[in-house]
Amino acid sequence: MTAPAPSPAFRARRCRVVLRTVAATACCGLLLSGPAALAAPAPVSPAHATTPAEAAGRGTLLSAERLYTLDTPQAVTSDLTAAGFDADTVRYGVAAYRLVYRTVDAHGRPTTASGLLAVPLRGTPRLRAVSFAHGTGSHKDDAPSAQRAAFVSAPVIAHASAGAFAVAPDYLGMGTGPGLHPWMDIGSETTASLDMLRAARAFAPSTGHLLDREVMVTGFSQGASAALGLGRALQAGEDHWFRLGALAPVSGAYDFGGAELRALLAGELDPKSSVVYAAYTLVAFNRLHSVYDDPGEVFREPYAGTVEALFDGAHTGQELMAGTPGTLDELLTEHGRGLLAHPTGALAEALRTTDAVCTDWVPHAPVRLYMASGDEQATTENTDRCRAALAGNGVHAPVIDLGAVGYHGSRHLGSNVAATPRIIRWFAGLTRR
Repeated sequence: MTAPAPSPAFRARRCRVVLRTVAATACCGLLLSGPAALAAPAPVSPAHATTPAEAAGRGTLLSAERLYTLDTPQAVTSDLTAAGFDADTVRYGVAAYRLVYRTVDAHGRPTTASGLLAVPLRGTPRLRAVSFAHGTGSHKDDAPSAQRAAFVSAPVIAHASAGAFAVAPDYLGMGTGPGLHPWMDIGSETTASLDMLRAARAFAPSTGHLLDREVMVTGFSQGASAALGLGRALQAGEDHWFRLGALAPVSGAYDFGGAELRALLAGELDPKSSVVYAAYTLVAFNRLHSVYDDPGEVFREPYAGTVEALFDGAHTGQELMAGTPGTLDELLTEHGRGLLAHPTGALAEALRTTDAVCTDWVPHAPVRLYMASGDEQATTENTDRCRAALAGNGVHAPVIDLGAVGYHGSRHLGSNVAATPRIIRWFAGLTRR
């Protein structure tokens, strides 16, 4: 669940860039791809007036930090291969940055967030953006901008090395973002993703690039639902510039309150993963929606006194595993299990919002749903239900079964690895057309 954080020595080698305005130039000498100078983006026409979100400062770029440069395709190949990812799509070297930008929290209040931007070092000056939303992590450093070509960041590097302007939000409360992470909160995942795109567009000329309007959107696990949320926002015109180009979510819990929790409680998924997800569900949703008054209502002792602290962003995946029991019966009270099996009140309302990513809109862009047979963490019933919901709205969304893929013994994680090069090739084909 957790990859090692960068060492202090690696952090010390970073070149810090603070942008006093969105047009500022980096002090460390940015590598340019294409012409050394490009015209600024065209003024917004009256037909595309500034949205209320942009007027409120959402997406304003606060800083950009050069993290590392993989200056040749061979260097990218080495990093991707070390992370367990396919390098067949690599064409260019990559420069990686951490962007910090203004956004809003789960209650709509101003806050900041961070994310990873990866840019090809060659190729055409005008690029199409790819947005990648990562899977679940427990530590603040389980985020794309905090790890170099590891599991959560390798897809971003892979997309950039194939010629895309690749962005990945860390989400609220992860990376350098303040506060706790509101896990599986589609609203804040969407705003963090959309505002990351805005910040990346502001920074693009400093890298020698301008961005096309269409955004190719993908994401894995938790990020699959986040990707659909972003796609919905783009299609609805919530940004004056960007438009949805295509959707490629991977192994999502699209019917989290239905198919996923049912399979988890029925013992159909990996027992330890089920314990972690059950605990995270109750803790994270309680922070936003007041699901319980006291942890002892839903968690058995001794976990009632310890489990909430495990999801504070400072505990690693190993600590999370060590601090939780091996079975749901050891973790949950009868009331806690009943609440997950038959959600009521605020939890039921929140889950209806979480589970609407496939049901309450009609994508006009191409959609493919990727999954791995025998997924031990996200039941494939999620994908079946999403495909059926889209079909019911007249949308043909082929399901791409990646087979019995594996990564460190996990088919769920393996689907992220196996899907990445296939999505890169699909996006490239759509771009050419």
